[in-house]
Amino acid sequence: MGKYVLKRLLWLGPLLLAVSFVIFAVIRLAPGDPAFAYLRLENIPPTPEALVQARADLGLDQPLLVQYGHWLAAAVQGDFGTSFATKRPVLQDIAAFLPATLQLAGVALAFTLLVSVPLGLWSARYKDRWPDHLVRGMAFLGVSTPNFWLGFLLILTFAVWLHWLPPFGTGTAAHMILPVVTVSFMSLSINARLLRASLLESANARHVAWARMRGLSERQVERRHILRNAILPIVTATGMHLGELIGGALVVESIFAWPGVGRYAVSAIGNKDFPVIQCFTLLMVVVFVLCNLIVDVLSAALNPQLRLGEGAEA
Repeated sequence: MGKYVLKRLLWLGPLLLAVSFVIFAVIRLAPGDPAFAYLRLENIPPTPEALVQARADLGLDQPLLVQYGHWLAAAVQGDFGTSFATKRPVLQDIAAFLPATLQLAGVALAFTLLVSVPLGLWSARYKDRWPDHLVRGMAFLGVSTPNFWLGFLLILTFAVWLHWLPPFGTGTAAHMILPVVTVSFMSLSINARLLRASLLESANARHVAWARMRGLSERQVERRHILRNAILPIVTATGMHLGELIGGALVVESIFAWPGVGRYAVSAIGNKDFPVIQCFTLLMVVVFVLCNLIVDVLSAALNPQLRLGEGAEA
């Protein structure tokens, strides 16, 4: 296990290096002139002379590889540039906005697990009966409903029509309900459907039949032999959901005026604030890679076959 984790960590550096260059290059291939956006935010008329000077000040007049080399040399020291809009270091801004995003994503992840696991168990237990059809219908809606549309629908229903919940902002637990449901609805729908399928597959396994033949009670069979094996796909999916929940905050935070890093990134995209966009995108890549690593380690810890397979490779 230790060798496996070390191997993955050693691959992390080259992977992030390659991804950072792709991000750096793709952003500069996007339409629009960042020098023009910079002058607009500085309230400077974008005359031809001002544009030339702005490109020189931002280093945009240099070859792409030279620009990337300068950015990388500063980034490894923790300097990801200065935001065009806020005039503050990008890392300082992200550190200020990130706690609100992590709070939203953490509560959404807890809500996903607390709701999806009982729904998956309920659906599998009553296979092809009305509870199963209800959960499967909800899962279909969850994976096919865009979260921005769901957010507007929840605001219209519970804030505008019923006046039960606040539509925007932060401050109380009630402010979290609508954004948490919006950002987690797709993930909990996927989890519920995945757990149902995994439970039904595990219930038909040969070792489960042998457990019943040995005289174990149905509850013991479910807990020891069905649920333990069926929960492994949920562990994998949950790791992916964590990255999705943080990434999904990009839109949800803007809808609900949640003061997180997603809303900050959306404003940066509108302003063509290159330093912010680069740092935020790289941060999302790091989150997904680390989630993958954590999921792999947890899966190996829960599944002895994976541990044995890793040992055999070593």
